[in-house]
Amino acid sequence: MHPAKSVIFFTTASGAGYGLFALFVLMDLAGLVPPTPAVTWTHCGLSFALIVAGLLSSTFHLGHPERAWRALSQWRSSWLSREGVMAIISFGPMGAYALARLIFPDLSTAWQPALGGLAIACAVLTVYCTAMIYGSLKTIPAWSNPVTPVGYLAMAAASGAILLNAIAFLMGFVSPQIVNVTAILLLIAMAVKMIYWRRIRDAAPRSTAESATGLGDMGKVHLFETPHDGDNYLMTEMGFRIARKHAFRLRRIALMWGFLFPLLSVTAAGFATGIMASLFIAISVVAGAVGLLAERFLFFAEAKHTVMLYYGDRSV
Repeated sequence: MHPAKSVIFFTTASGAGYGLFALFVLMDLAGLVPPTPAVTWTHCGLSFALIVAGLLSSTFHLGHPERAWRALSQWRSSWLSREGVMAIISFGPMGAYALARLIFPDLSTAWQPALGGLAIACAVLTVYCTAMIYGSLKTIPAWSNPVTPVGYLAMAAASGAILLNAIAFLMGFVSPQIVNVTAILLLIAMAVKMIYWRRIRDAAPRSTAESATGLGDMGKVHLFETPHDGDNYLMTEMGFRIARKHAFRLRRIALMWGFLFPLLSVTAAGFATGIMASLFIAISVVAGAVGLLAERFLFFAEAKHTVMLYYGDRSV
């Protein structure tokens, strides 16, 4: 599938925003975040900025962005519509939690678990809906498996944890618990990604030229002549090809920059002081962003659509 830049940015930025907000609420409920306006503004402001920027960028891939609002009416059958609806709904409890924390920072925590839990649930459901836009497509076997939504949720949590740890360090309330949670989420996300890669590597083809034409009983089916003498829309959008050596190189970048470098940097920052600690934190954020973009590029580039059987592919 064609890895559109707007969709890559949308899925990574919004996922990090929802992950950051959900973890901020969890750490707040655990008593690990100071109840100061500056902390609230920083966490919630960055979360909302990433979410809004991601959602807006998703419209750039549409032929008519001005019609995007019409997708909201198909929530009964479309995961894209459900994602849009959930994204709008999520601003309610998330905004209410942020506002209540700003206005009543020292209020009894009686209201926090319910409102915070609702905000977390909305964030998780929105990311899940985003993942199921792709996971529900049976015509793309690489996406149509249970690991796809798990991977989206794990990557959102890991990227959000990196940002939370960086903010906690810069604002002076970093703790071993926050560092440990960040490290654990990075390890989980790395494991899920490796499972996904192994799954798409070892999976048997779901469709072949023989099964697609129904002529398998007569022998091998071969393309007699290409249907077009040039590329068309389907070949451009659904027939994107990436060389195996380039895919391997990008996987290595995603693995090292997206998981290992942030993990080592976050851990090292806990033992460093002054400018060295700040440098490690900066490395964790930059490396995590580079690795996440590489991972999401591969997610699209390595996926094959069954329509390509019509254009000469032997199996998908």
